[in-house]
Amino acid sequence: MDKKIINTPNAPAPIGPYNQAVFAGDLLFISGQVAINPATGNIDAKDVIGEAHQVMHNLKAILAEAKMDFSHVVKTTIFLSDMSLFASINEIYGKYFSGDFPARETVAVKGLPKNVNVEISMIASR
Repeated sequence: MDKKIINTPNAPAPIGPYNQAVFAGDLLFISGQVAINPATGNIDAKDVIGEAHQVMHNLKAILAEAKMDFSHVVKTTIFLSDMSLFASINEIYGKYFSGDFPARETVAVKGLPKNVNVEISMIASR
């Protein structure tokens, strides 16, 4: 199977040995995105709402680089620093889809990169 690497300067550069996304056939696997502002390289968000928006903007930029949008997303995984953040994140996340929601799981984890509160990965299909 052919694979194609997707990287864009409009989303944060990877902070480890991975790519922003990889096409494998017709599926796009997007690495987990955190609230790093690609323009500054920093976490500029002041709260979890700001983090959620930045994460979704980063994911949108990667999808755009792959000539896709949120309507192509078939699966997401949301990682939270605390499950008490679920309602806030869920509200922001839902605004980026037009009612055709992908499959999803949300899990709370002990820690996330850069001590953020939310990380989201996606799988999209052409």
